[in-house]
Amino acid sequence: MSKKINTADITLKKLSADREVALLFREKTAIAACADKLGADAVELPPIKNIREDTIIYKTIAQNVQNATLAIPVGFSTQDVAAAYECVKDAKKPRLQIEVPVSTVQMEYTYHIKADKMILKIGELTKAAKQLCCDVEFCALDATRADADFLISAAKEAIANGAGIITICDDAGVSLPEEIAALVKKVKESVNALVYVQVSDRINMGVASAIASVKEGADGLKCAMAGKDVLLTGEISDAMNACSAQLSAETNLNNTKIHASIDDMLATINHQAYEAENMVSEKKKILLDSDSTIAQVAQAANVLGYDLSDSDCGNVHKALMQILQKKGEVGAKELEALIASSAMQAPSTYHLESYTTNSSNLTNAMSQVTLRCNDEIICGVSTGDGPVDSAFRAIEQCIGHHYELDDFQVHSVTEGKEALGSAVVRLRNNGKLYSGNGISTDIVAASIRAYINALNKIVFEEA
Repeated sequence: MSKKINTADITLKKLSADREVALLFREKTAIAACADKLGADAVELPPIKNIREDTIIYKTIAQNVQNATLAIPVGFSTQDVAAAYECVKDAKKPRLQIEVPVSTVQMEYTYHIKADKMILKIGELTKAAKQLCCDVEFCALDATRADADFLISAAKEAIANGAGIITICDDAGVSLPEEIAALVKKVKESVNALVYVQVSDRINMGVASAIASVKEGADGLKCAMAGKDVLLTGEISDAMNACSAQLSAETNLNNTKIHASIDDMLATINHQAYEAENMVSEKKKILLDSDSTIAQVAQAANVLGYDLSDSDCGNVHKALMQILQKKGEVGAKELEALIASSAMQAPSTYHLESYTTNSSNLTNAMSQVTLRCNDEIICGVSTGDGPVDSAFRAIEQCIGHHYELDDFQVHSVTEGKEALGSAVVRLRNNGKLYSGNGISTDIVAASIRAYINALNKIVFEEA
């Protein structure tokens, strides 16, 4: 009987780390959906960087992933553990990952702590994760440059506090297949847990290292559909398929769909990335100061995709000058926020009366939104991929029209548990962009207000 080798897809992690241009919301969800469809046993999310924005994106992915486990790194504090779990708790199969280095150089360089302190931290983080989630993984970063005995001590500490998976990571990428295989064997003989391997392809030996590790008892492999110096999903699938008899091992990866599906997904992402790179390079040039004229503001807005009227340019320029009294320069992101809040302040045709949203790990998110248009009360109910998506769909049901969502951003305005969140929504109508801004302590409410703000601008201009 063949041994089942689990595969964990790390495409989102790799592309988020490798690319200068950030992945778009729809690109991230497309990557996760593709990995799930191809039979990956787990889909791994990148670490949280922007708590508000990432929480929305990751909760949406959690609703969409139907078969795979959804894993997320927990950071380096117990507060980080709770924040990470909040992102994946609605997934059908959530997993929390403790990712810390175990080599002396990385422990001291990255976290400035000694080996004994790292052991305590591993135990603390694993215990906190286990209290929230039954599936916990310990990822030993830079394991191939670590002292083998310390690696095993760290693994045992993680297992003692609830970890069920130990992952050996070859971050340096210079280990030979037989070296990684020997390390896998030693760890397998020393601990009672599943042992995964994340090999590197930096010296073009990723597949060989993975196969050698499986021969020595590895239970799982980390691979990506695209990325630099990484074990590629298509290549390991082909290799495992060819060697299944000799290895007596197989994966759940769908060999008949894998190459075509990955090509389709990457073609879409790369096309969007090419457009985004050009846009980002132009955005980087935007830098306005107190000497900027209205004409320069109009030109910068045009680079961002806005065709502002003379009146709107004047309003944005006035708001810009007020901001520049407190700071020396304003870049693209700040200018876009000014456009959202200052340009074309249309009368409010639609007013938000109330909204209700519900989501769980058993069903899609559902939202009910009630709007007032003049003296008429209109109500829309819709499901969607997460609370924000379902709320936007409910608004569309109210107004009976669909607008293309060009961009959606969430930023923190203040700090603390009751922090204000600012949402920016960009809708495209007949090729023209309309930006709306909303602020609330509730991200869903801020997002709804931003959408309605942009919607009112469209309605006003079409009247």
